[in-house]
Amino acid sequence: MIKLAKKYDLKVPRYTSYPTTPHFSDAVDGETYKGWLAELDPAQALSLYFHIPFCDEMCWFCGCYTKIVARYDPIAAYMETLLKEVDLAADALPGKYRARHLHWGGGSPTMLTPDDWRRLIDRLRSRFDVTDDAEIAVELDPRETTEDYVKGLANASVNRASIGVQDFNPEVQQAINRIQPFEVTKQVFAWLRQNGITGINMDLMYGLPYQTIARVIDMVDKAVSLEPRRIAIFGYAHVPWMKEHQKMIKEQTLPDVEERWEQSEAASKRLEELGYIRIGFDHFARPDDSLASALKGGSLHRNFQGYTADKASTLIGFGASAIGSLPQGYVQNFLPTKQYTDLVEAGALPIAKGIVTGSEDILRREIIERLMCDMEVDIDTVCAHHQVEADHFSEELNRLSPYVDDDICRIDGGKIFVSENARPFVRLIAAAFDRYLNTKEGRHSSAV
Repeated sequence: MIKLAKKYDLKVPRYTSYPTTPHFSDAVDGETYKGWLAELDPAQALSLYFHIPFCDEMCWFCGCYTKIVARYDPIAAYMETLLKEVDLAADALPGKYRARHLHWGGGSPTMLTPDDWRRLIDRLRSRFDVTDDAEIAVELDPRETTEDYVKGLANASVNRASIGVQDFNPEVQQAINRIQPFEVTKQVFAWLRQNGITGINMDLMYGLPYQTIARVIDMVDKAVSLEPRRIAIFGYAHVPWMKEHQKMIKEQTLPDVEERWEQSEAASKRLEELGYIRIGFDHFARPDDSLASALKGGSLHRNFQGYTADKASTLIGFGASAIGSLPQGYVQNFLPTKQYTDLVEAGALPIAKGIVTGSEDILRREIIERLMCDMEVDIDTVCAHHQVEADHFSEELNRLSPYVDDDICRIDGGKIFVSENARPFVRLIAAAFDRYLNTKEGRHSSAV
């Protein structure tokens, strides 16, 4: 498989959506979005996402939209705008809709004060019917997390926390500008559990500077010793042409394609040995976790937060750069905080761009999602569900011939199966059904 990793070192999307964000345009704006919100089915529960685009220092590996701030004033001002955006979106809905999944990402949501947390939660409960069984999840930076802060999250009914780690090795941490001793992370785990927050995820990375196979295995062992419910292990995406700060990472310290493959496989193998179920190609969960149950039941989904058991057809995104997913299409808020703020303060939904999903997009999205989630798809069944002739994808199936020859996937009639030892290549198989993709553009991360 290492030879194949070199052979197929193509740049393809991670398919957290389809169509993917490079194909969004300003043809979809705030008025379009307002109309879409008004058309939503009130019987369907919503998911809500909140982007907090602030950190107190820049991690050089970061691919997220965030700003470095030394004072709370910009965050306080942003919070006022965020509360107004919640009202604008809620006003566009024809009723008080149920919300079953709420997720805070960033940047670092830990930049918010407990008081602002309470204000936002209170506003959400006043404008949405937050169900008693709602999953309320927050991404945490252990370096900024205190015991009082965790108590504040628990009082706000937070029941899942995602802990950013990346790697525990001091040399690796130094190279990515994220010094985070193991004991710091361990203490945050203890505080979370003491306050009843037991749904704890952990984010790790391979492909970082100075990582080796031995260091990656040690990283996994240390992570598992804390007994997180879920572990995501992502391949570092080195895209300095998109993220200027990544130029601080010396390219000569990064592993090559072969080393990345070996690190990924070593980490995955170790996690499975330690009792975790492999979810897709980069997530792992305890056997009794809802992700593992969703995988077993064929109801696993993929959205902008990665693999999820969330079944909602609508995700409303709040905050600068936040992305929303609706039955009619996708929308994304303005990335510059000022543009986002100016529009909200003027009473407009701050949509910068988006895309309408037509019937062909929805058809292809289902195929791509099932491949990404289940490592297999029955093309004939999907086509029948969408009332499309089974030979609709004959060209795409022919396009998979090189992958079949290399035992990356197998085709049996209209069924595609990704080989178990070729899971990291699933993005390549999915890309065969992406009618927008031009792999020569090279604006995505490596497939492995």
